[in-house]
Formats: sequence, structure tokens, C-alpha cells
Amino acid sequence: MIALVREVSERLAHCELSFLERAPIDAARARAQHAAYVAALGALGLEIEWLEPLAQNADGVFVEDTALVLPEVAVITRPGVESRRGETASVAAALAAHRPLRHIVPPGTLEGGDIVVIGRSVYVGASARSNAAGIAQLAAALAPFGYRVAGVAMRDCLHLKSAVTFIAPETILVNPAWVDPGLFDARAVIAVDPAEAFAANTLSAGGVTLVSAAFPRTEERLRRAGITTRALDVRELQKAEAALTCMSLIVA
Repeated sequence: MIALVREVSERLAHCELSFLERAPIDAARARAQHAAYVAALGALGLEIEWLEPLAQNADGVFVEDTALVLPEVAVITRPGVESRRGETASVAAALAAHRPLRHIVPPGTLEGGDIVVIGRSVYVGASARSNAAGIAQLAAALAPFGYRVAGVAMRDCLHLKSAVTFIAPETILVNPAWVDPGLFDARAVIAVDPAEAFAANTLSAGGVTLVSAAFPRTEERLRRAGITTRALDVRELQKAEAALTCMSLIVA
């Protein structure tokens, strides 16, 4: 597997925010936490591929939002805010070496953080960043490959993956205050600890589920369910409304 990543911009403190109050961000600390994150992916067996730096793009490190990568195809998204649309060209150039490409075009908007894939089902959060036209275009692009795309109602968070992530082979970790767990095709459901609203975003690879060190109670719930975890400190990046999945694109 390959993980596409991009370095942290010095302009990270100017990132787009929707549900968090703006707080000072230490760019050096964010870069160190990002480096530890990339090292963790490498330790799990992923080959690291660095994308072109985008110094002027405050949110450029959050590469997940620019594409959906499936075994058969990659879909280049169209971010829901104008400031992020310049991030997709370099991602498309890198993914062209690995997958045939499809593209979301106006008036559609779609961000990868809104997409949760469970088997042949693709769930897309109907958020401020991903609109009905974008979801419809994704459904049309994936239909030839046998995927079912479903829009999902959500609330109070930026992306669907803020509210739910899938942990293979059968588990979702979910904040039920933000999305209905019954909408997803999963045999096991684990709810985040009520005191850790943002804990649902995890990244699984190589049999290990990466979790944010900011959410130890939720991590303990995963461990009690038999899931192998590793905690990473990404708290400086979380000030930019970030999470574990958003800082990489996994090409399996």
C-alpha cells in the first residue's frame, strides 16, 4: 500500500474552520506531529509518497479531501470551499500513475472526508462541503464498478468521517449525536465516549487502528473490543479541524 502525503504549510493557522473556534497554531509543532504520523504509517508497512508542496495552501496537508481512491478507480473531488480547489491538480497527477481517473465538476462539490467506504457501499455525508450534485456525480462514476452510493444526513461536524469511521472487518466507531449508526452496513458498533465527541476519526492499516492521543477513553473502548490500537499526538493539527484520516490518501 502507498500513502500519499503532503508537508504542512507555514500558513496552517489560516486554515478553513467551520465548527471550531480559531486558536493559535504552532506550525513547528504541527510539522513534528505530522512527521510522527507519517513515520507511523511507514512503520505499518505503507510506502510513503510525497506530493508536491503547496506553501500557499493553508489546508494542503489534508490530502484526503481531494480524492477517493478505490481498487478500480480514483475520483478527483471538487472541494466545497474555493481556497482548496488548487490542491487537486497535484493529487490527480500523482494518482494517474496508479488508477484511471474520474472528476467531480461544477456544480458538484465533494470532499473525501465526507466519504466512508464499507465493502461495495459508499456513504457520503450531506455536508456543507459535499452537495447533492457532487454525490450524484460520484454515484454515476462508481456505478460501472458495482458500488452503491448513498447520501447520509449528519449534523454538528465538518465531515462524515468526523462522525464515523470503519474498522475492518465489521466495526464502525461512531458519534451517535452526529450521525445515525443504523445507516451503515456494519455488524459491530462502538460509540465514542460521550466526553470525546471528536474521537470517531480513526485510521486503520496493517492490522492496527491509529487513534488520537487526545481521546484515551474511546481508545480503551476499542481495546476492550479486541481492536489493536496505537495513539498518536495530533492535537496541534486538530486545531485546524483535522483528524487522522485527512492527512493521507491510501492507495491499496
